[in-house]
Amino acid sequence: MPVRKVPMHVMDVIDELEVFDDVEPRSAAMNMAIDEALLQTASRPTLRFYRWARPALSFGYFGSFSDVADEESDRELVRRWTGGGIVLHGQDVTYSVILPHAASCPAPPRVIYSQIHGAIRAALPRHMDAALATHAAPKISEACFGNAVEADVLVDGRKIAGAAQRRTRAGLLHQGSIQHALPPDFRDTFAAALCASLRHASFHDELLQKAQGIAERKYATAEWLRRR
Repeated sequence: MPVRKVPMHVMDVIDELEVFDDVEPRSAAMNMAIDEALLQTASRPTLRFYRWARPALSFGYFGSFSDVADEESDRELVRRWTGGGIVLHGQDVTYSVILPHAASCPAPPRVIYSQIHGAIRAALPRHMDAALATHAAPKISEACFGNAVEADVLVDGRKIAGAAQRRTRAGLLHQGSIQHALPPDFRDTFAAALCASLRHASFHDELLQKAQGIAERKYATAEWLRRR
């Protein structure tokens, strides 16, 4: 199926992108913990796709637990380390981009957000008539996909891709969700739109053990979930 021409890879400032297509469905806490472990340990820019063991709901670091408490009986709930609104997971394409400090990516987070979403738009089939939002829409709810911000991906005026970020001394974590039916090769096309040189990899035991510890100490705890 035809896709848009990509005028340049949005990550041409880096030499190589490591890609983890994490096909094992994982708990909400473990998914968040793996992203954090990658941010702590990655030596090169990294793209991760992931799946959910059961229907889940993630909400931003600054979000209020009371806004999602009613969903607790139906979905796994997890507070993200990144900001943003409420996102339902299970049928979406969920991904993260990690840019370690060592990668020396000079662009500010807002520009990186726009570039990554530009790659998503480029990877979508042409018939979807996708565009990037030129400005933020008025906030109408705490749901991420109820509110488009600048550079979110729109199809027929509806937001289909949003994301949230966190920058630390270790680098930048960008967590995104795409809520639309997509062709089977979308993940490969998206990765290629981000960077010309891709290195496909698998998780090693040490990283998964590190992530398990983070999940147990942080994301799986009631203290983290209900902190606000």
